[in-house]
Amino acid sequence: MPNVMSFTVLPALPECIKDLDLIARNMFWTWNPEFVELFKRIDSTLWSACGHNPVEFLGNVAQLKLEALAENQGFICELQRAVEKLNSYLNAPTWFEKVCSISNEPIIAYFSAEFGVHECLPIYAGGLGILAGDHLKSASDLGVPLVGVGLLYQKGYFRQYLSIDGWQQEVYLENDFYNKPIELVRKDSGRPLTISVEYPGRCVVAQVWCVSVGRVKLYLLDTNVAANSLGDRMITSSLYGGDRELRIRQEIMLGIGGLKALTAMGISPTVCHMNEGHAAFMALERIRELRNDQNMTFDEAVEAVRAGNVFTMHTLIKAGLDEFSVELMDKYFGSYFPHLGINRKRFLALGRILPDDDDEPFKMPVLAIQLSSYVNGVSKLHGQISREMWGSLWPRVPTNEVPIISVTNGIHVRNWLSDEMDSLYQRYLGPNWFDETTDASVWETIEQVPDEEIWRTHQRCKEQLIVFARKRLKAQMQRRGTYHTELNQAEEVLDPDALTIGFARRFVSYKRGDLLLRDPQRLVKLLSDQNRPIQIIFAGKAHPKDTAGKDIIRQIIHFATQYNVQRRLVFLEDYDMDVAKALICGVDIWLSCPRRPMEASGTSGMKAAVNGVLNMSTLDGWWCEGYTPDIGWVIGAGERYEDNDYQDRVESQAVYNLLENEVIPLYYKRSADNLPRAWIRKVKNSIKWIAPKFSTHRMVAEYTRRFYNLAATRWQYLNADAMTKAKAFAQWKSDMRKAWPDFAVKDVIMEVKNGNGAEPLNPKKPQLKVGSQLSVRALVKLGAVTPNDVSVELYHGPIDTWGNIKDSSAVRMDYKETSGKSGEHWFSGRMNCAKTGQHGAAVRVLPRHTDLVNPYELGLILWEKAN
Repeated sequence: MPNVMSFTVLPALPECIKDLDLIARNMFWTWNPEFVELFKRIDSTLWSACGHNPVEFLGNVAQLKLEALAENQGFICELQRAVEKLNSYLNAPTWFEKVCSISNEPIIAYFSAEFGVHECLPIYAGGLGILAGDHLKSASDLGVPLVGVGLLYQKGYFRQYLSIDGWQQEVYLENDFYNKPIELVRKDSGRPLTISVEYPGRCVVAQVWCVSVGRVKLYLLDTNVAANSLGDRMITSSLYGGDRELRIRQEIMLGIGGLKALTAMGISPTVCHMNEGHAAFMALERIRELRNDQNMTFDEAVEAVRAGNVFTMHTLIKAGLDEFSVELMDKYFGSYFPHLGINRKRFLALGRILPDDDDEPFKMPVLAIQLSSYVNGVSKLHGQISREMWGSLWPRVPTNEVPIISVTNGIHVRNWLSDEMDSLYQRYLGPNWFDETTDASVWETIEQVPDEEIWRTHQRCKEQLIVFARKRLKAQMQRRGTYHTELNQAEEVLDPDALTIGFARRFVSYKRGDLLLRDPQRLVKLLSDQNRPIQIIFAGKAHPKDTAGKDIIRQIIHFATQYNVQRRLVFLEDYDMDVAKALICGVDIWLSCPRRPMEASGTSGMKAAVNGVLNMSTLDGWWCEGYTPDIGWVIGAGERYEDNDYQDRVESQAVYNLLENEVIPLYYKRSADNLPRAWIRKVKNSIKWIAPKFSTHRMVAEYTRRFYNLAATRWQYLNADAMTKAKAFAQWKSDMRKAWPDFAVKDVIMEVKNGNGAEPLNPKKPQLKVGSQLSVRALVKLGAVTPNDVSVELYHGPIDTWGNIKDSSAVRMDYKETSGKSGEHWFSGRMNCAKTGQHGAAVRVLPRHTDLVNPYELGLILWEKAN
């Protein structure tokens, strides 16, 4: 092989339009339509041909055209306005500066295995990455001091095409990063910055790339460098590809390498946010760094690190929960855990539900949970299911008190809005409506939009979708070698006047992309109705190894052919952000039918709603919080079934019934001026209800207030004064764990207080009247531990048929006095009896310390024992 000298060729932009490169290299353009129009104005055909990639686009514009633009004063003025808007945006006061008064500004490091910022940077697979991209954009808009950390996949996620039989095929295309809006991070010398991560028997080198997303920087690690072996260069080859060994290599690079990269760039994160468990090894590296820099024990470093870690879990599907065999953990961490100052057994216990089960794999979500102070699900229902699913990590803690809370996902509204709807909102909500996305009063103004205008706006989007779909279908048919006469069919599919349903998402069994196919005759009748037809557009990918998901796609293709409904039922290949935006802007109904409770959140329906599309979904994920009868439809009533096939039959019938009896009649019911005014009323209700509640502006602000600021303050507090507070806290925990086995609730005395005074509660006939008060005294043995180090609580509430307390409340009991015996203390508390029925009460003891984020951190809880 010859010795190849590499160099980068840049477009030769005339001086007066050189700022085009500045605009192209900040992804701010992705959520500002006027910036996109600037590129399209140069050459709209080339813009599409370049996949909406401004860097590649500028490199392919003819030099003569660039020179002509330099003479075009109108274009130069538009470019100057764009530059001024970007600079003003980057330097304007932010929400974070106004609202969050933290003396030392924190740095939030947001780790994710994928980021969906734009289709021209295809390093995302689906919802997790799209959410991460929207998270960065809202963090930028709000001024949250956040940096993203991920991997730069040479081939990204696979590109999808279907065989003639409808079977999904995968192809991986090389990304040319030097022709994308992304730049290498370089040292002062100009050479690329690299970091080194230890793997078995060698070190793997990674270079770091940077994507500017408004005010936020996204750093991506790339192992495709000459210093690595061919196998190690493949670590960042593709997203979610390969076997378990490749996956652990990737996650080591993401977590450990990601933190090393930040350190190498002089970025010291205050808070580290793990978006799913893929990045959980980061927490181990954070512990290792602290031990190395501050001479701390493992337990001391854990307290400091846990204080600054946040973990968001997304999936309930086993295949989506990464776990690694003991053999793989030994291979890749056998030389690592000694640097943590712990033995193998304790190291493996960090990733196990049952620490003593030698056969249990190492689970990444468990590692993330155990090394984070703040853990959340991504919808209220998901938080509830997660508490049930992971509750065993907190033994004897009631499920409703398991410290996993909910922060419901959202969308970056401006990013997913059609240009037409954006223009409509600017006219009626005001030119700065986007700055007040979360203000419900702003969205009330949607009532002022004339029905005619909102309908015409949506119809234009629908017409654009149909043009888009026909063009894409024609390209699909040409690739398959379809006869020329059949290509004309692509020009006739879909009808802009027909009720259009969109179903686009990852094809996996629980999302039930085939639910509408359960009763073919009934569906064909709906599709073929000459007076009130419906049409359906499908899109989505199945994981390369998911044959069940691939088969659902094949069934859809076969259905359209078998029943000759290709004009009304189409499948768009290679679902990406571009296809997604066309769909969510142009369909009339967004159909989502996951099998409850498998959908953690889902966000596509939110994107559809802000574009004037109505949702029809099962009561799962975000729709449990979003649904009201006047904004959309619900499939079923949120029932849980043990028989999946029976559930599918029942809920498919529910979909047909909704379509036949409610959705279709409402859509086709027209006033004298041919407007579906009742439908439009529902659209307006949907927009004003969903838009302010389900945005990433709300979501990121919630993360900031509930997690980031608290975690940053606690991190700074525990790390102050050479880690003395962290060390003291770790010592207190150690002392508490040693003393806990000797604790006991020795005696509990209950008295009833009413208008006649107080009397002991009769154990044979324990009855109280509404309005009376139950007074409780408890004698608790604490040994050498002081009463200030515990919280003795009266736990009470209604009880179910099994004798368990539900809808519980806990009242902290007051310390009263030390009993005659050393180390035993009396506590007292009371509860009011406000409701009739069967109730229960019990005394419990929990650790108490000002530095505890929640009282269950230690996994210690003592309940009074039955006599």
